[in-house]
Amino acid sequence: MSTRIQLSLACGDYDINQGLITGEVVPQGVDLTVVTAPSPERHFRMNRNDEFDICEFSLGSYIMAHGRGDWPVTAIPAFPHRRFRHGYIFVNTGAGIRSARDLNGRRVGIRTWQTTAGLVARGILQDDHGVDLRSITWVAQDEEDIPLQPGHGFRMERAPEGREATEMLEAGELDGLIYPELPDSIRRADPRVARLFPDTKAAEIEHVARTGFFPLMHTVVIRRAVVEAHPWLPRELLTAFEASKSLAFDRMRDPRRVSLAWFAEAMAEQHRILGDDPWAYDFARNRAGLELMIRWSHEQGMIADRFEPEDLFHPSVLADLPHYV
Repeated sequence: MSTRIQLSLACGDYDINQGLITGEVVPQGVDLTVVTAPSPERHFRMNRNDEFDICEFSLGSYIMAHGRGDWPVTAIPAFPHRRFRHGYIFVNTGAGIRSARDLNGRRVGIRTWQTTAGLVARGILQDDHGVDLRSITWVAQDEEDIPLQPGHGFRMERAPEGREATEMLEAGELDGLIYPELPDSIRRADPRVARLFPDTKAAEIEHVARTGFFPLMHTVVIRRAVVEAHPWLPRELLTAFEASKSLAFDRMRDPRRVSLAWFAEAMAEQHRILGDDPWAYDFARNRAGLELMIRWSHEQGMIADRFEPEDLFHPSVLADLPHYV
């Protein structure tokens, strides 16, 4: 009879999660049933129904839930999804928007207010470009995963029933749009829609060089009851997520595994710009970014009071383990 505990994990189907998905990486003492599901379906299922023991989850929503104190989960400092967000801010080309500051007083679409992509993009627009977030009318496409009424005087509307924010931007009913993924209009080069930052890569390189912030999108949450029954679990899960990530990057170093002609050059460029381990899975190297996101969450009305980044994670994974040299 197996003494390993039986747990479920929901995560995205990414290269850095493949070791866990295929079973090549197994957390010590655990038999994992792994379910791959996309965002935001995975987040909705975890938040509304507690369907999984462990879940890769929206960091913005987790910060908000933790601030409210009404969801019995904790987390580990593994961040399977990061993404720069300058390239996901769009404008209607007929709206006369030439710079970020021109968004002031306009109508801007979002998927939801708590979507991490929106939290980060709004924070950057405010901090770096002088955008007054309270002057904008924000039009949300979807219902919030966690019920929310932002404070601080933000102007909020819901899109009409059955309408998507991307469609409304094309039609000129919205002046701008912050969206988690690329709209079809960008993919098909619709002349009515453009990126706010035309040279997206240059804007993102400048931002990370100045701030050191490679935006965190998701973390990994664990039901608190499971951790209380197995207090060793957070450390073993963090070790397993790190091993899965390392396996993915080891494989990327083999040019036969990725069918892109200049993939090695792209890897070298990432190393030059972002350093040895851009997807760092530990608390210390991510503390500053987490502190920034907590500040933005407070300023954007998602949490009533600011708290320390340490509060988000199980105490057992906040520091590295001692080891013999």
